[in-house]
Parts: sequence; C-alpha cells; structure tokens
Amino acid sequence: MPTRDSYERVFDEDVQWGTTKPCPECGGDVRTTAVETACTDCGLVMDDQHVDRGPTWRADDPESAKRAGAPLTATRHDRGLSTRIGSQRDAQGNELENEKRRRLARMRRQQSRARWQSKRERNLGHGLTEVQRIASALGLAASVREQACQLFRTAQDAGLLPGRSIEAMAAASVFGVCRCTGQSWLMTDVAPLARVSQARVEGAYRVLNTELGLPTPPVRPSQFVPRLAAELGCTDAVRRQAAQLATQAVDAGVTTGVHPAGFAAACLYMAACSQDEPLTQADAAAAAEVTVETVRKHRDSLLTVTG
Repeated sequence: MPTRDSYERVFDEDVQWGTTKPCPECGGDVRTTAVETACTDCGLVMDDQHVDRGPTWRADDPESAKRAGAPLTATRHDRGLSTRIGSQRDAQGNELENEKRRRLARMRRQQSRARWQSKRERNLGHGLTEVQRIASALGLAASVREQACQLFRTAQDAGLLPGRSIEAMAAASVFGVCRCTGQSWLMTDVAPLARVSQARVEGAYRVLNTELGLPTPPVRPSQFVPRLAAELGCTDAVRRQAAQLATQAVDAGVTTGVHPAGFAAACLYMAACSQDEPLTQADAAAAAEVTVETVRKHRDSLLTVTG
C-alpha cells in the first residue's frame, strides 16, 4: 500500500504535452505547459502567459464548473456587478460586534454615495426598481421581468426618457413585454400600479411602440380564458370548452374590434351554461371588468357562430 510520502503534488505548470510543429531554430521537440510553449532542446520560448479560458473550479467541489459570483442580470443598473455589504451577521452566520457593525455602516454609506456615476445611472436604477415593483405586483415570471428591464434600458439608450415620466415609462415597459409575450394583462391592469395617471402610461407605451417597433401580436380572447376561469372558480371542462369557443369565434372573424376579456367572459358563461354550472352574467362581467350588456352582446355573437 502506498504511503503518504509516495504521493507527489502535481502543479499545472508541470503538466506538459507535445505539439506537432518542431522548433523553428533547432528542429527539436516543442513542449507546451500552462505557462509557456518552449523547445526542450535549445530552450527557445515561442509563447508564454497563456490565458486560461476554462471554467473556474470551486475549491470545495472540484467536480463542478461553476464560476464564482452571481450571473449578470438586466434588473440592476450595474447588471449585478456591485458589492453588497451586510450589516448583522458574517459569512458563517455569527453576530457581528458593535464596532464592526459601525464600521460596516460607514462602508455602506460611502458605497451608496459612490454607487451612481451619473444622473443617467440614477434614473436607470430608479426605473428598473419601478419595473420590478410593477412586475412583482402582477406576479410575472423572472424571465418576463428581465425582458421588461431590458426594454426600459433600450428606451433609455434610444433617448425616449427625457421629457417623460420614469414611472410611466417603467409601467409602459412592463405592459409592452406583456403584449409581446402574450400575457393576459390589459392597460387597465398595469396602469393603476404605476405612480402616475393612466393617460401618461398610455402615452409612454405609444412612444415605445412607435419608436422601437414592438412586435406586439393582436390580443386574443383565448388568452384571458385561463385567468378568468381561475378567478371565477370554473372547472377544467368549462375552461377547455370556453377556449374552444374562443378559437371558433376567432376563426369566424367575430372578435374583430371587441374587448378580449369581455368576449372571454362570454365564452366562459356559455360553457358554464352547457355544463350546468352556476355562473351568472353579472359574475362573468365583474371578473372581466365589463358590463353585463357587453357579455350579453358577445353571447349573441357566439350563438351565431355555434348555431
């Protein structure tokens, strides 16, 4: 059995491998290490200071190939490259002493002062915070939040922020991404979450759509069926039948120029009636935030399609 003394530590500098090209001076063997490429006969150095472009191996887990630090994110103005200074506990979870807490408080104060390099970065940080707040209130996925933050960055780079409210542009960015990704959210759902009026959010969205050319597909009533069905407590059978009715209505061309949420409510009402479930027109209209007359009008349109 080998002893501990028989093992020998091998460094990256000691690992060598040969190359197919001979030495240009003497024609000898050329060996490459992690440090340099040199001839073993005459000692000619042909290349040195290699850049290791491989993964950063963690010391506690050599089999993993994860790099240290969090990945870059578009939700922060510095893309997550800044440092966060703690205040209560250290890395091991131990309570900090009073003197160390005061020192860290002074460090955080100095860091907050030097955090913004310009007013442009300050506006970007404020806008991204508003985007995340609105997206969190809507319950949007992390990928949608990233896209909304990136859209706000693009709007700032295009010079669309001067003369307009940052809060309105942030809400418009969230609504624009919801439209591009097929989310079932209307302007009346996003605008109340902003700290400005709905008219200013609508104006900011028109600027985004006109200047950036957002690829916004038309809103279909079928996009609102799952959300309204969950809010009304409908069964899966009613939800599936309502989605089929919405698809038939789109194919028949009777959904042009109608309120998509109101038409989805009418589809759910008709599906619930066919399944003998207790759903009234008033409940469906309240969930879609439309009037009962709107639901009744869309029901009559569906009756012409389904016969």
